[in-house]
Amino acid sequence: MSATSHFTVRVGAIGAIALLLTALSPARADDDAGKGTGNERPGKVSTAIAKGLGKIRLDGDMLALLKAHEGLKPKAIEKLDVRAARANPTVADAVQALLRQNQRSTDPAQLAPGITSVDATVQGAAGPLPARFYTPAGPGPFPVVVYFHGGGWVLADKQVYDASARAIAQQAQALVISVDYRRAPEARFPAAWDDALAAYRWTLANAANRKGDTSRVALAGESAGGNLALATAIAARDAGLQKPAHVLAIYPLMQSSLNTESYLENALAQPLNRAMVQWFLDQLLEDKAQLKDWRLNLIDARLAGLPPVTLISARVDPLRSDSAKMEDALKRADVLVERRDYEGVTHEFFGAAAVVEKARNAQAFAGERLRRAFGN
Repeated sequence: MSATSHFTVRVGAIGAIALLLTALSPARADDDAGKGTGNERPGKVSTAIAKGLGKIRLDGDMLALLKAHEGLKPKAIEKLDVRAARANPTVADAVQALLRQNQRSTDPAQLAPGITSVDATVQGAAGPLPARFYTPAGPGPFPVVVYFHGGGWVLADKQVYDASARAIAQQAQALVISVDYRRAPEARFPAAWDDALAAYRWTLANAANRKGDTSRVALAGESAGGNLALATAIAARDAGLQKPAHVLAIYPLMQSSLNTESYLENALAQPLNRAMVQWFLDQLLEDKAQLKDWRLNLIDARLAGLPPVTLISARVDPLRSDSAKMEDALKRADVLVERRDYEGVTHEFFGAAAVVEKARNAQAFAGERLRRAFGN
């Protein structure tokens, strides 16, 4: 057996163990598990396996970031109510902690120079939505990117994903509009999708007032937001709206099955695991029948006629297979697509360029793809 084959078998074995543990009752899988008991810390067994998996598969800088995140004592989101989950330390918090630990600046203006930001609103499907506008230096007009943050449609906001949106503005030399769409469970499916399309409509009509070139508008998103970006491109096509110049989807959720190869392989991964995705879906949906909706199963949607798509995925991520399946589906629909899978990193790595080298590489790749789409 080759060294590569041996490595694959070893990783597969860890994934199988992780899957077995998730199938067990919480009391058996984790001796300190239990929602609402005051023991919402990740279980000792699952934490040990996740750490072992990380040491085998992750780059040193990614491991350092996850260690910094662990130092903030995050609780297991799948054991929390929504309010507590939203208060949980994020990977963005861990980046800040690691920068301070290394006596480096946390000032966004220094981490992504040449970009200014201002908070305002855009029109959503049910009223105004908070948004943040990131603008490069210069007179413009600049091409425009409508960006949707991650968080499983339940957590996070434009501030948590500030580094990602700011980096896209810098790398693409574009006006980026980061939209705080409505979140579940206060606004369940499909509120976020309705808001995303409404924000795209608003951008086409109004971005010129903010140095935007509305003839060149792309869609981008991260995790749950990556799903929104591609779904919005489909909805725009069906509504007869201007075709986006490009779609950038960063480790997106593209289908609703939790039994893909990467879900099983990374069932206990950090910072995103299989149980967390199930928790997100539980908050999002009114009933299980909605799991069959095309907006949650974009790999089976009608994809013909979409603009070129860029997919970015992380190797140690339950959602990795979603990007691979979407790449295949787009090719079958004759849509131009390029996917880049980054070894040694996890879900949420993209916005961590201040401390993770692969994130810097991914941001540069995303910027290059967007610039090409904009004709720059």
